Amino acid sequence: MVDTPHPPGRPIQGVREVTATLTALVRSARQELLIFDDPGSCLGQCIPEQFLEFAGACVRAAGEQSWHDSGPGGRARGRSSAVGVRRIVPRHGLAGLSYPLPRDLPGLARQTDSIPFKMILVDRSVAAVPLDLQLHYHGLLLIRDPVVVQALVRTHQTWWDTGEELPTAALPSPGGLPGHLRPVLEALLAGLTDETAATRLGMSSRTYSRRVGDLLTALGTTSRFRAGAEAARRGWI
Repeated sequence: MVDTPHPPGRPIQGVREVTATLTALVRSARQELLIFDDPGSCLGQCIPEQFLEFAGACVRAAGEQSWHDSGPGGRARGRSSAVGVRRIVPRHGLAGLSYPLPRDLPGLARQTDSIPFKMILVDRSVAAVPLDLQLHYHGLLLIRDPVVVQALVRTHQTWWDTGEELPTAALPSPGGLPGHLRPVLEALLAGLTDETAATRLGMSSRTYSRRVGDLLTALGTTSRFRAGAEAARRGWI
């Protein structure tokens, strides 16, 4: 009798299931996160902004190790050391963005001509790869097979070795909001559409969109959803 080979991965589908799986996966990291990411791949894909913010928050949480669990018997179980993060992004993905890649994510990042697929790989033991190889939002394959995982580790290392450091974007000082961006922040907080805001501020839609991008860069986020909270944290509102 021939043994049936163990399936190399388990498919996860549905936004709620994907979100829960990615949260648990990233929170389980103890040493290292290896990531293939393409920030531009979400453009025009109708991905909810909350999901995009969630993805960045997961990586920040892992790198900063800011949470505490309760272990057996109710004892506190903190995590003192940061997880090492190595992220690889494609140049074409960065070129498609209307804003510089945020620098508030922890760890190291390099850019390459391309990436083979999107991926999050935790502690060289388990990986999440999108079912369509492009967007985790559409479903993912959770991979634990050691042979496949080690092949993914080697793939990431090969791309990392040929990558270049990301260009550093000069961000405005967090000490104050540039004056020309305050009306834009107020328009965002008021919930105005881009067209309405541009008209009220007496500028073209293109100029307004560019200033929204400048504002998000100043706030260190790519999410309008998070912009208000970050502005409040800095005392800008």
